[in-house]
Amino acid sequence: MKIILGILATILALIGLGIGGFIFHTLTYFRRSMTAVFRAGFTEKQVSINGSTIHYAEGPANGPPLLLIHGQAVDWQNYARVLPALAAHYHIFAVDCYGHGRSACAPEKYSAAALGQDLAQFIREVVGETAVVSGHSSGGLLAVWLAANALELVRGVVLEDPPLFTTTLPRATKTWNYVDLATTAHNFLASGETDFVAYNAQHSKLFTLFKGLQPKLTKTILDYRAKHPNDPVKVFYMPPVLNELLRGLNNYDPRFGQAFYDGSWNNNFDQAEALARISVPAVLIHTNWQYDADGILMAAMDDKDAEQARSLIPNVQFYKVDSGHGFHFEKPGDFVHIMTNFKKLL
Repeated sequence: MKIILGILATILALIGLGIGGFIFHTLTYFRRSMTAVFRAGFTEKQVSINGSTIHYAEGPANGPPLLLIHGQAVDWQNYARVLPALAAHYHIFAVDCYGHGRSACAPEKYSAAALGQDLAQFIREVVGETAVVSGHSSGGLLAVWLAANALELVRGVVLEDPPLFTTTLPRATKTWNYVDLATTAHNFLASGETDFVAYNAQHSKLFTLFKGLQPKLTKTILDYRAKHPNDPVKVFYMPPVLNELLRGLNNYDPRFGQAFYDGSWNNNFDQAEALARISVPAVLIHTNWQYDADGILMAAMDDKDAEQARSLIPNVQFYKVDSGHGFHFEKPGDFVHIMTNFKKLL
């Protein structure tokens, strides 16, 4: 429910700018953010790692290397709001994970261990020196894997609201990601349908939270998809935080979600054991959380999960932040502040 309350609060705040200003903000946020990114000196590149294409953006060499790993169902551009400011302090490499953005669809590599191995090779071949690794959500789990299993490549790690301990079955079945994206992806793959964006609009649990607005929202998405079948959906009356989710789905492989549904994402990956082996300076960021009436965790972690993670990481700074799950997107200034302070510890 906090997801919806946050969206509604954003809508009300932006409506204060006037309807025209609200629509302009919604429909142009991405273009404006990306214009600033490219003006800051970022370029897009591709490389083949162990036979699979990784698409990434590289910024100017203004500091130690920083590998940014996005969360599920978005892409490297999800970091657009923080990239120009961070580029003044770090040499940034922001990747598209397999099954996202313009990187390869490689379902055999949709596990933390397999994808982590290729990201380690990416650091060796492309970055060329030890890097700070910052990952959001599932990207945070990849950052854990790298810090534990590629010690010689990682000089520091930032874990931005990772779903620690909550992606493991059977615990996962009582989490929002499982009942929403993972289950929708699983059902889509069994349905014979071919357009995941359209299928998600009709079956995603997220949209049921909008109650009376759900039919209108679903129709808006389907109508837009019919007119622009190759483009990310834009909903002019919804704020950027929701449109960003819709944008990422355009290049999302639902087989990635299936890996969270059947638990194969965690093959050969003991999260507690990995956390205990992190020896570099670390940051753990925990955002808001709650359980709904059905006992579903509407977040990546609850306080007990975050505390368990804190107790396992030997050298960690902990930040409890008042934000939704997409901290770097929702509060970019606060995220940049944490990252620039972290640089002083390296």
